[in-house]
Amino acid sequence: MVRRRRRRRSVIRPLWRALWAIALAFVALTTVPVWVLRWVDPPTSSVMLFARLEQHLRGDGVAAALHHEWVPWSRIPPVMALAVVAAEDQRFADHAGFDWVEVRRAWADYQAGERLRGASTISQQVAKNLFLWHGRHLVRKGLEAWFTLLIEALWPKSRILAVYLNIAQLGPTTYGVGAASWRFFDRPAEALTTQQAALLAAVLPNPVRYRAEAPSPYVKRRAAWIRRQMERLGGVDHLQRLESY
Repeated sequence: MVRRRRRRRSVIRPLWRALWAIALAFVALTTVPVWVLRWVDPPTSSVMLFARLEQHLRGDGVAAALHHEWVPWSRIPPVMALAVVAAEDQRFADHAGFDWVEVRRAWADYQAGERLRGASTISQQVAKNLFLWHGRHLVRKGLEAWFTLLIEALWPKSRILAVYLNIAQLGPTTYGVGAASWRFFDRPAEALTTQQAALLAAVLPNPVRYRAEAPSPYVKRRAAWIRRQMERLGGVDHLQRLESY
């Protein structure tokens, strides 16, 4: 009996050590890039890389090249930042990465017979778009939660919003407000009007189907709703609640 216990311990201890080593390596390999990207602007995102890979596999040519241009936070108009908060995550300034109010509402609606809708926050979308891939797999959702916690712990809210505005898809092959403002409105991002900002935010649920430059009646109605929500939040003064860099 004693020998069996010793043998079991001799097997379990190295296993635990290996698991701890793997866990520590995972934490280091994920924490370091998140910390670095608080200060360094990412030149691309995992979602953009996957899009490029899909284009390559389909044999698409130069005409299908991705459009992306980084715009510093200081050059993003407040109305654009406020529009995406009003459209996507109105409790962005208050939550720690997860909006449990929206999660409970989505679950209640699903139990009432409605289609299960997403309740992802801006922080979760940054985690997914920057580091992961599309899908509803359990592993991906777990990694999304982990990266969301890291982002919220290591970045101020303004940095999270700045990265989101620069990597979110806003049209076919178009990512970020820099490229979208030139492609759809022929102007730099800092010159976007309130209506144009609302139109860009209105296409976020499906930027391939909905178009900001040729808005459908649905996109126009959603843009009008976003403008009302911007006013309800208190206008651009609402952004003062976000931590600065």
